[in-house]
Amino acid sequence: MKKFSLVDNFFYLGLMAGKSANGALRDSDASTATRAAWLHFAGGLTQAEVAKRLGLTSLKAHRLIARASREGLIKVYIDGEISECVQLEEQLSARYGLEFCQVVPDLDEGENDNSALPLKSLGMAGAQYLKLALERDKDQLIGVGHGRTLAACIDYLPRTSAGKTRFVSLLGGLTRKFAANPHDVIHRLAERTGAEAYVMPVPFFANSVEDRSVLLNQRGISDVVDLAKQANLLIVGIGTAEPGASLVATGMIERKEINDIKRKGGCGELLGHFFDRSGAPVKTDLSDRTLSLTRDDLRDRKLIAVAGGSEKTDAIRSILKSGFLKGLITNEFTANVLAGSPPKSVKSAKG
Repeated sequence: MKKFSLVDNFFYLGLMAGKSANGALRDSDASTATRAAWLHFAGGLTQAEVAKRLGLTSLKAHRLIARASREGLIKVYIDGEISECVQLEEQLSARYGLEFCQVVPDLDEGENDNSALPLKSLGMAGAQYLKLALERDKDQLIGVGHGRTLAACIDYLPRTSAGKTRFVSLLGGLTRKFAANPHDVIHRLAERTGAEAYVMPVPFFANSVEDRSVLLNQRGISDVVDLAKQANLLIVGIGTAEPGASLVATGMIERKEINDIKRKGGCGELLGHFFDRSGAPVKTDLSDRTLSLTRDDLRDRKLIAVAGGSEKTDAIRSILKSGFLKGLITNEFTANVLAGSPPKSVKSAKG
């Protein structure tokens, strides 16, 4: 399996001057570390040349560059095609009717381990896609989903101006844990881009169908839902129907609820909607209580998923077969699995 390499041309290298990946201010060496890393990676200077340029010892320059890398100050995008990945992109596009597909090489982060998600490789790829989308159109409305993978994409997104672009949550996001909270993704997007962002200050799932109706009819909340329906681009993650799913881990739903969905054939999750292995929707009480865009709202939209990892291959295949996706960003290991067995007919986002 091909490993990530820096021999291709640099597409982008962003340095978060004076700040770590989480935006926290560092000590006085941070600026020098950033400058040293820029000269080394972007300028092509050797560490000895960096040391001479900045008036440092070679050891000091080495330590500063290592620190910049360690603290996440360096954001690297690669411009160049990898033939094996291109072939997989073409196979997946043809097999599942995708308009866009990007397959990125695996990093040494446990893609072959069922307990791991390829968050670094997918985070970098998703960040690159989003950055290019912002550069192509400075006046658009982008809907954003939830999950660990999308959170990773924002972690790798360099600070960039979004122009008049706005972001809107595609689902409610009140959770017991904050790490993968949709509000957190939106907040970080706004902080990184300076864009306006709109959130749904409601739970992902209401306690009852009646509660859902009451919440969605509240002034402000209904405005955000209407705004989400108008989004030009929807970027989402894909979840599973397993007990360890992100929805359970964040406290959005209870374990007994996900077990019920699994018993009814649930396999993949898209914005709170569950689908079986053939791509057909799974009807559950939970579906009727979901505070997100409906399946009707998601049909024929520019819906791009960022997802991968061996624990999610069945779920991703399920969502691909549903016919809702227009695009997929995934890693090489996952793409090989998805391309390895002939799929059944792709649906037209019905049901």
